Amino acid sequence: MIHILLIVSTLFTFSAHAAVQDFCVADLKGPDTPAGYTCKPAAKVTVDDFVSTGLRFSGNTSNIIKAAVTPEFAEQFPGVNGLGISIARLDLAVGGVVPMHTHPGASELLLVTQGFITAGFVSSANSVYVKTLQKGDIMVFPQGLLHFQVNAGGVTSVAFASFSSATPGLQILDFALFANNLPSKLVEATTFLDEATVKKLKAVLGGTG
Repeated sequence: MIHILLIVSTLFTFSAHAAVQDFCVADLKGPDTPAGYTCKPAAKVTVDDFVSTGLRFSGNTSNIIKAAVTPEFAEQFPGVNGLGISIARLDLAVGGVVPMHTHPGASELLLVTQGFITAGFVSSANSVYVKTLQKGDIMVFPQGLLHFQVNAGGVTSVAFASFSSATPGLQILDFALFANNLPSKLVEATTFLDEATVKKLKAVLGGTG
């Protein structure tokens, strides 16, 4: 009995001295590390660190993919730092597409609020999961898997994507292959595309080499 009381007493002692931190608002002046941003001093934190109005307005879809992604990650929304959540707005004009891409650091949950979006992902076993979504529908994309979204209607489509990380990361497959200086010969060898196609895609996406 004495031993049990000692153990309970010890646990309460540790509990009483444990440091409990309610939040860690990102100090954007510091580095972005694998563990997130360092914390802004609590005395400098205001309610505005926990509120964002950045998703009120549609993004600019006047670009090659006719789409706009407006992120509210730790860099744009310091209050989510360390909380394991973030969000982004997706605007897809008619004909718009978010090409195959991955989020290395998070799973994604997509909620359609306007229009129709055909979305899908490819598993590591190369199984394909595709569905056309309408207002009110949601779809989940597991962490790290290639996925895409395409406008499937005759009007601008809007969706909101939530993530299981404050910094989910992003790599778009087309840009990774054709928007950098990776030598064309290597692109051809690793994708089985012909020289003319590779040069055309590099020209469109701004790649060299």
